[in-house]
Amino acid sequence: MSKARSYYESANLSHIPELMKFAPEAAASYFSFERQIYQQSHQLPVKTKELIAIVVAHVTGCPYCIDVHVKKYKELGGTMEEIMEALLVAAVTRSGAILSHGVNALLAYRDAPGKPDCFC
Repeated sequence: MSKARSYYESANLSHIPELMKFAPEAAASYFSFERQIYQQSHQLPVKTKELIAIVVAHVTGCPYCIDVHVKKYKELGGTMEEIMEALLVAAVTRSGAILSHGVNALLAYRDAPGKPDCFC
């Protein structure tokens, strides 16, 4: 039986330069933007930016970003306890947003009898 190939392999990141060739101007703009945020903007320490990136990577579900930003954060002296607390902040905030949006379900259920007025 053959081993199935995973789409996520950290070595896949080495293909980014090849991918960039399909839209070189847009890719250059992206990397310029990234440099501006991480290297030229100094309102937040880089360590804080990396912690934010870790949380966003978890929210978006990008294993590449999780891997890259956790390693950068660790290099900057970040701890796993800090990462876990930040992840829990994201989890509780997302849960709160779901609960808050539940008001829309309540209002739709209570105040909008009949067929929905939508394209679906």
